[in-house]
Amino acid sequence: MLFNVRFWRKFSLLKHSFEQEYFMIYDLLVIGGGINGAGIARDAAGRGLSVLLCEKDDLAQHTSSASTKLIHGGLRYLEHYEFSLVRKSLKEREILLRSAPHIIGPLRFIMPHAPEQRPTWLIRAGLFLYDHLAKREILPGSESIKLGQHLTGEPLKKGFKQGFAYSDAWVQDARLVVLNALDARERSAHILTQTEVIAARREGQYWHVSLKNSDGEIEDVIAKGVVNAAGPWVDNILGQVTQTGSAHKMRLVKGSHIIVKRLFDHPYAYIFQNPDKRIIFAIPYENDFTLIGTTDVEYQGDPGEVTIDHAEVEYLCQMSNRYFEQQIMPSDVIATMSGVRPLFNDEANSAASVTRDYSLELCFENNAAPLVSIFGGKLTSYRKLAEEAIDLIAPHLGNKQGRWTEGECLPGGDIPNMDMSHFIQLCQERYPWIPATIIVRYAKSYGTRLHQLIGSAKSLDQLGIEIAPTLFEAEVMYLINVEWAKTAQDIIWRRSKLQLHLQDSDIAKLEDWLAVHFSSAAALTNNLAWSTSLTTGEVSI
Repeated sequence: MLFNVRFWRKFSLLKHSFEQEYFMIYDLLVIGGGINGAGIARDAAGRGLSVLLCEKDDLAQHTSSASTKLIHGGLRYLEHYEFSLVRKSLKEREILLRSAPHIIGPLRFIMPHAPEQRPTWLIRAGLFLYDHLAKREILPGSESIKLGQHLTGEPLKKGFKQGFAYSDAWVQDARLVVLNALDARERSAHILTQTEVIAARREGQYWHVSLKNSDGEIEDVIAKGVVNAAGPWVDNILGQVTQTGSAHKMRLVKGSHIIVKRLFDHPYAYIFQNPDKRIIFAIPYENDFTLIGTTDVEYQGDPGEVTIDHAEVEYLCQMSNRYFEQQIMPSDVIATMSGVRPLFNDEANSAASVTRDYSLELCFENNAAPLVSIFGGKLTSYRKLAEEAIDLIAPHLGNKQGRWTEGECLPGGDIPNMDMSHFIQLCQERYPWIPATIIVRYAKSYGTRLHQLIGSAKSLDQLGIEIAPTLFEAEVMYLINVEWAKTAQDIIWRRSKLQLHLQDSDIAKLEDWLAVHFSSAAALTNNLAWSTSLTTGEVSI
């Protein structure tokens, strides 16, 4: 069935406005579509709260898609005596590995040892603590290795003789955000992207909120409570939108990464200790590349305009060259990522030593409508943060439902026994006509939801036109219909990393395809009628 997208956009806005005025008041409005906002919306919807999440850009467009792609306890935080944060993160590492084995997986790290750095006994003690601070069932423990007898020693300079191995996990960070938003919607939350909260005022027990969409149209909604999960814009929301202020302060720190052609041919990652006491990671990335990062630089500009600077590129190249035989220069950098970390200001002396823990602030006075603001946090602890945020605000919304997310899979994560290899094998047997490389990518991106993407297709032709190499119409339509994608960047950078494998001409073809098929891509999923019908599978184009 072919829908007139603009008609349905207008219809749904009118319907939504009518419902808001006469029938429905949201229990909770969540501001921000990064990992914390999406996680909070999911948790709240699962407890039976009516939820509206508003994101002014795309889901995970900023900080949450510019991470080092790790689910980890934070080995270096032990040096700052943040044992509670590390313990909490290690617990979450196990929970998240089980919840989304398609987009989160084990990763073994190698730490080469240099004699001028921390003594080996201290590293062993730190790794022992890292292994035992929290219960560990999935990942193997740490060990000492002789680099000259281990394949991970081959890419390193010959001066490195001894090293240590330990385990953490990798994640497709932007997909983690999308899957949380998807789960929230399937539990009846409404997710609006390209929708900015421009004003919010308390009137007794309600928040009256004005929203502005990408067409400049303004819509008013009502909510009993608000969660400010705007990341680097938390202070802006407090000062300019809710006009409530806060005793807490944010510290904005820029973290940048570079991507170069693959520097090693094995599945391990490296953690490097540097003379300035910082660490960087070198991680196998998207099969053909190595991701190197991150930096820690104080940032004062617009978080939406953050970019890597030349000094950061040179720094990361120098740190890589200190360890690897294969030397790299700025001209070898294929792509970069920069994001602004909204860290809780603990008055630390350096950006690198600022805590990665979080703080939640509840503003609730004289029975007025509550507001919770999120300060700080990191990718690994998002689920726990969301749980605590809803624990804090739910009683003021008359909700007494208990915690539920710890044992629940994210969409597509219900892989039998968490065995991705066996799942991929079964998918290859079921769809022998799909090239193996595509099936592997589908499995590691969509998990069991790949069956929904493929639908009733029996051949590649039935997946539609191959718009760009390995990118068929069926996948593009799935991302638009189900995952809020609207632009080429949404599709080939945040929902996937296909951009790294495509030529400029391929990207131009995708942009042309979107322009031809959708006169207003922003109208596709940014309305409530569309979002509701998608959960029942009733909409197709």
